[in-house]
Amino acid sequence: MESIMPPRRALAEGFAESLVDDIIAGVYPPNSPLPGEQDLADKSGLSRLTVREAVKSLAAKSVLRVEQGRRTFVNDPSEWSPLDPVLLVARSSHNADRVTLPRKLLEARRVVEVAVAGFAAARRRDSHLEQLRSTIEAMEAAHASTEVEAFVQADIRFHQAILAAADNPFITALFQPLEQVLLIGRRQTSAFPEERVHAIEKHRGIYEAIASGDPAAAQSAMAGHMAQTEDDFDSFVVKHGTVLDLLNEQEPPHDPTKRR
Repeated sequence: MESIMPPRRALAEGFAESLVDDIIAGVYPPNSPLPGEQDLADKSGLSRLTVREAVKSLAAKSVLRVEQGRRTFVNDPSEWSPLDPVLLVARSSHNADRVTLPRKLLEARRVVEVAVAGFAAARRRDSHLEQLRSTIEAMEAAHASTEVEAFVQADIRFHQAILAAADNPFITALFQPLEQVLLIGRRQTSAFPEERVHAIEKHRGIYEAIASGDPAAAQSAMAGHMAQTEDDFDSFVVKHGTVLDLLNEQEPPHDPTKRR
């Protein structure tokens, strides 16, 4: 059977991601020139057209800058497109962004999600309340069994249910590019059992406020959750001197509630 070669677009996307990984790893530092197309093609085993397409795509996202008549240079990660999920995930492992980027994400969440909670309280239906209840129950079960990933997924579903209840497609669209980075952030803090307890308590308060139909109470409850999340990030993640790189499947810290 003849092998089917991947289309050039898929090859270019894959090579673009590998270039981003190399940049983050320091192979190509900020403001350094990128090797020429032929050198990159020889090194990767890809065609010059594929390499050119990958470089163009990264230039469009401000990862690279092409100076006419000279060469292609690497931009500092702070200049990269802020709404590209692949780049956000990559930047989350960059030394300069491992703490600052999660903090900025929390700022963005506070600005948007507090208002969203108020909309949800005013517009929620019974189906939304059932979704919120079920996700809290899933969080409780996952915490009891120390299943961090299941806890994180339930946590994300809770906030998605609030977005659905708020019934504003523009706000939902704003959050879509952030989902992957939000997952990373929740994995970082949820690896600690104390933080999971805090999250469950705050989520219950948000649910009760939304269920009561009181927008001001819902906003206050969400603001309290954001403040607690920031405190937990400082107390657990930053205090341990590093941000957990769960994308690389490192072991989370020992959970004293887990039976051996």
